[in-house]
Amino acid sequence: MHVIDRRQNPNAKSLGNRQRFVRRVKSHIRKAVKEAIRHRKVADLEGSEKVSISASDVSEPNFNFERGTGNRNYVLPGNRGYQRGDHIRKPSGAGGAGGATGSADGDGEDMFVFLLTREEFLDMFFDDLELPNLAKRKLKSMTTTSRTRAGYSVDGAPQRLNLRETMRRSLSRRIALGRPKLSQLDALLAELSQAQEDGDEEAVRRLTAQVTQTRRRMQRISYLDTVDLRYNRFEQRSKPTTQAVMFCLMDTSASMTEDLKDLAKRFYMLLHLFLTRYYQAVEIVFIRHTYTASEVDEQTFFYGRETGGTVVSSALIEMERIIKARYPVEDWNIYAAQASDGHNFDHDMPQTLALLEQSILPMCQYYAYIEVGDEPFRDESVLWKHYAKLVTPYPHFERAQVSEPSEIYPVFHKLFSSTKQTA
Repeated sequence: MHVIDRRQNPNAKSLGNRQRFVRRVKSHIRKAVKEAIRHRKVADLEGSEKVSISASDVSEPNFNFERGTGNRNYVLPGNRGYQRGDHIRKPSGAGGAGGATGSADGDGEDMFVFLLTREEFLDMFFDDLELPNLAKRKLKSMTTTSRTRAGYSVDGAPQRLNLRETMRRSLSRRIALGRPKLSQLDALLAELSQAQEDGDEEAVRRLTAQVTQTRRRMQRISYLDTVDLRYNRFEQRSKPTTQAVMFCLMDTSASMTEDLKDLAKRFYMLLHLFLTRYYQAVEIVFIRHTYTASEVDEQTFFYGRETGGTVVSSALIEMERIIKARYPVEDWNIYAAQASDGHNFDHDMPQTLALLEQSILPMCQYYAYIEVGDEPFRDESVLWKHYAKLVTPYPHFERAQVSEPSEIYPVFHKLFSSTKQTA
């Protein structure tokens, strides 16, 4: 007999039950995930999450026997109060559904806790972005070619001659073939001269023959031969670009409410998720600005209480300073994401555009500007109007307006699918 198992997950038979359960309590899980996002750091998006749901939300209706009516048989092993055939008085009080007694201090509620896997958490996170499979998309790999040393070759241009390796091989060949040293020839000539002075004919004949043989051997075994020549060899090898830095710039003036900062946080999370799936090492730099800018930690970046006017150029100056100090352009892939409600002083716009065109954009692989608002945009803001000048000449500069979480996706659609991106 042959048995064909057509189940898609024979080794995880409870997977179907888990998926049905997740679909059933999806609304409650989504609320828990949104609450978890508020407390998560930008770099912690990919982890799993423990979710707590009220037990009343997962309970199911069922049929039970009425406790106050009907006949039942009980098995009471080892009891001392009853014998076989005894009748037990029915409990007094009205029938109905049973339940636990409430807490004396107030209403009590049991919690059902379970762990969402990494994939389930990301699906829930991307659900309101209308792209649940965003995290599973694959990007074409990016490599750069570099000219690297690849040993030695027996031929090449004269300027690539490696003198050290050539002389080392020449010495090895002369030792192996027994080529006489020049000092040995000088010693024989000195002995021959002494024998001639002493008038020793036999010694003169013997030394003369040795000198002749030594000179012939030195001529046959050259000091430097073509087989000794070694040239430096170079190859063009693919070098994977594995490290990137992500600059998060945000306006923290009084007009940026907590809801707008939450939209910006979702944007930064998605960008960080993209980079970590492509680069092996990703560092995050948070720069918040009002009329002045400073590098801060993530907690201060999103929840700091400092307010004031808006001068965007201060953040760009701080970003340029940090890049020159810690992230050389030749070694790092630089990404920047700016979030703002579009406000900026008019007198600051010329300097802002000059910094972007002359310094920031030439150093960046990608620069994204997201303008957040509480309601659909009607009029163009100061930043949106002036940033329009950068879209055409700089293909790696993108901008988008977002008023709710479901509108964040178009920016990332361009980031993932555009063939004009260098990364």
